[in-house]
Amino acid sequence: MKWQQRRLVLAVAVGMLAGCADSVSPPDQQPGYSTPDYPVALEETGAGVVSERYTAEVAARGQWAYTSTWGTRGGTVAGNAVKIWNVGGAVTLVDSLIISGARTTGDVQISADGRLLLVATEFSPGSVVLFDLADPAKPAEVGRFSSVSTQPGVHTAKFGVVSGRLYAFLSVDPSGAVPARLVIVDLSNPAQPTEVFAQAMGRPFVHDVFVRDGLLFTALWDEGLSIWDLGGGGAGGSPAAPVLLSNVRTATGDIHNIWWFQDARTGSKRYVLLGEEGPGSVGSSASGDIHVIDISDVRQPREVAIYGVPGAGTHNFWADEANGYLYAAYYNAGVRALDVRGDLGTCPAAQKTAAGLCDLRLMGREAGIGLGTGHYVWGVVHLDGILYAADMLQGLIRLDASGLAR
Repeated sequence: MKWQQRRLVLAVAVGMLAGCADSVSPPDQQPGYSTPDYPVALEETGAGVVSERYTAEVAARGQWAYTSTWGTRGGTVAGNAVKIWNVGGAVTLVDSLIISGARTTGDVQISADGRLLLVATEFSPGSVVLFDLADPAKPAEVGRFSSVSTQPGVHTAKFGVVSGRLYAFLSVDPSGAVPARLVIVDLSNPAQPTEVFAQAMGRPFVHDVFVRDGLLFTALWDEGLSIWDLGGGGAGGSPAAPVLLSNVRTATGDIHNIWWFQDARTGSKRYVLLGEEGPGSVGSSASGDIHVIDISDVRQPREVAIYGVPGAGTHNFWADEANGYLYAAYYNAGVRALDVRGDLGTCPAAQKTAAGLCDLRLMGREAGIGLGTGHYVWGVVHLDGILYAADMLQGLIRLDASGLAR
């Protein structure tokens, strides 16, 4: 695949709004704070081609990146590989892991300590596979979990640490009369994963989760976002017995993915960002907005803002919490960066939607744009001013996000 640097016309953002309900000064009034002119061009700096498979999720750490694969391409099962990349210089394909029994390897994630790689597989028998990353160029399988609870497939899987113990949170596909369900697996011994919880939830899917500070956030499609206590919510919950704290639904449903944003500069933990995945066609079209949920009161979450790209839809997120940005894979609209620092739920009438929500685009919060026509971006990871974007059609693309440092 040929790639070239692109320049976007820079637009000066609308001034940041004063006032913030997080008991801190607005970000543009804090010492040392500055805002680049928006939107910044997220320019391509390298690419690795994958043409025989659809590329799915991406995980990265240091000079290594891993991309999963999805479904079939050209009539051939092509979703059973995880690509291994060295991204220290040029983006170079080093090897591929072939996952036995898999038709799709959707999620891929690296544990916070860098020791393990987690891969979710579909369809039956449905599993999560764990690899040791002692040699990141040659991940070695150390464990696999599959049970009656993971049938017919694990659509997404996420690591989560609760009270110092490592878990995997699995979102399992529905099948016929069997509903979707969440499965929680104890990974204290990666060679012997142990199921500690399984429960039906979601309509029709439990699609993804986010785990942090003893709270579990579940994306339940048309049943919205639910927040559970795992030990940090004061309701006596645990990974083996989560306690439901609250639920909030958006008008359009299709809640797909989640990021609980915690601002490293201000300390704010007020907002949860939800991705909506509406109807689309692989490689050409997509739909769905980003919804902002205020959890100042975790038992009474409420939607306060929204962001959308006309003719396109969002998929997976990554946040740069040090600088205050959310990076969203936007399928046929490439990658979008949003400034999510400060008060997102207060704006004048001219910056509100007909439903009364603040519109982040009208607020001048669209901070950066990367890629565009000819791309179909599934996921993105941000590391130290560098973005790694998983393009379903073309492979792994590296972008420069250093222009958004502040």
